[in-house]
Amino acid sequence: QVQLVESGGGLVQAGGSRRLSCAASGRAFSTYAMGWFRQAPGMEREFAAAVAWGSGITYYADSVKGRFTIFRDNARSTVYLEMNNLKPEDTAVYYCAATPRLGTPLRPREYDYWGQGTQVTVSS
Repeated sequence: QVQLVESGGGLVQAGGSRRLSCAASGRAFSTYAMGWFRQAPGMEREFAAAVAWGSGITYYADSVKGRFTIFRDNARSTVYLEMNNLKPEDTAVYYCAATPRLGTPLRPREYDYWGQGTQVTVSS
């Protein structure tokens, strides 16, 4: 079992930055690929970014590429999402997720563990 707790959400102006954190507890964090997903009201949950275990390879959705950075600190069992140049369309609840699968899975169903989510609101 892995427990995930997100933090760092809040209100930010368009063009601003925000860093989200996801602290993990339970089984060995370093053996899980980690992903960030987001869900806006009335929309399906969508993939934002993922980082593989072992290689540390990252993958991003086109909508966030060049603006968001995912990185992990295995010593702290934490994964981060650094968000820059935020846009109103980035407004959503952001969730982190963990999976023992290889690579950087893109689909929610490929992840086994989820946090409770943290709200990010970008004002124009």
